[in-house]
Amino acid sequence: MNDRWSEPREHGDELQTESTVASGPANPLARPGMNRRATAREKLLSQIHARAEAGVPHAHPVPKKEPAMTRDSLAVVRRDHAYHVIAEDYSYKTEAYYTILERELSGENIHPSSRNVLDAFVVPICLERAKLTGIPVMEWGISQAYVPLPAILYGLNYFATASDFFVVQDNEQAKDVVKHITNKGKYPFCYQKLDDGATIHTCTAVFGRTAGSCAEIAGYAAMIYELFSIPLVSMVFVRTGKQIALSSLAPTRYTHLTEKERALLAAYRDEQEFL
Repeated sequence: MNDRWSEPREHGDELQTESTVASGPANPLARPGMNRRATAREKLLSQIHARAEAGVPHAHPVPKKEPAMTRDSLAVVRRDHAYHVIAEDYSYKTEAYYTILERELSGENIHPSSRNVLDAFVVPICLERAKLTGIPVMEWGISQAYVPLPAILYGLNYFATASDFFVVQDNEQAKDVVKHITNKGKYPFCYQKLDDGATIHTCTAVFGRTAGSCAEIAGYAAMIYELFSIPLVSMVFVRTGKQIALSSLAPTRYTHLTEKERALLAAYRDEQEFL
């Protein structure tokens, strides 16, 4: 039932099923490796000066290729007179969240905002905000026991992530899933009723743009980016016949990006600042 608009899967092409919580806030003024880079630069300049005095011609050093984004890494990119935080996870208390909060308190124009990253990954709040902007969304409800079948279920507890959604088809399956996502009835959950023949699709948006077969929902991806301004996000859509509706937004791991999506992200990372 789940796919990426029926395109051939690449390695890591599926929706992530776990989130990464990075350690505490980063200090943007003290980046790892700063002293080592300064020492290497001074050594290189000294060598070039010595060769020049000796009359030995030299070639200009070739700039190193920008490193790929790795697990838990975070980058701040300046575009269109604003700063944009690129990360795998923007959840509360992650490094990305604290970086955004710190820059907001400093008065910088930073995207996404701390409010947007909190709202985007709580399914009911995300869908209500999206609906107000004209994005078609799934009808949803909140319950602690009742489940219409078949349905998509999302946990709403503190540790829940929209990456972990469950499709239930019968009462026994629903009972087991509800027990799991509510921690044995301690928390409510969000349900979305699925119509007959509905299919679930995931796509990744990079600064509001999609690649490959996900271009079919490019217009919605742009609207979602305009609303939440999250540079890297997974979008879960439900298709029923010719109708498409947003089900949720979720964080995205770099390893889950397709080759085209990685190229798109790299294009946006020019003149970046690593933290």
